[in-house]
Amino acid sequence: MKRSEKTTDFGEFRLAVEKLIRAIPRGKVLTYGGVAKAAGYTGRSRMVARILRRGFGLPWQRVLGAGGEIKLRGDSAMEQRFRLQSEGVRFRGRRVDMKSCEWKPGLSKGQKFRPTDRRSRGKK
Repeated sequence: MKRSEKTTDFGEFRLAVEKLIRAIPRGKVLTYGGVAKAAGYTGRSRMVARILRRGFGLPWQRVLGAGGEIKLRGDSAMEQRFRLQSEGVRFRGRRVDMKSCEWKPGLSKGQKFRPTDRRSRGKK
């Protein structure tokens, strides 16, 4: 793979992830892995974390570790919890209540979560 192809791939991924994170409604959360999967890039949760670190103006507080865990430490973790609570997100101990607060992108009631994989489009 050429360097320009790799850059384009990351650029497309970054744009898809940023768009998805901006779409998470107030009072709802999604995991790093859930963001990657919904963007069509299963298995790239660490890349989502990298994008959040560098992103500007993203609602970063709405993205959590697996099981609703706040992965940040120290003052940043307290700030994330405070922001989430001010949006109405419920906690069960130290974790977010994912049953009531997890956002499922593109779902209407009764449907299962089935994101499309962008990399497999057009291939048969």
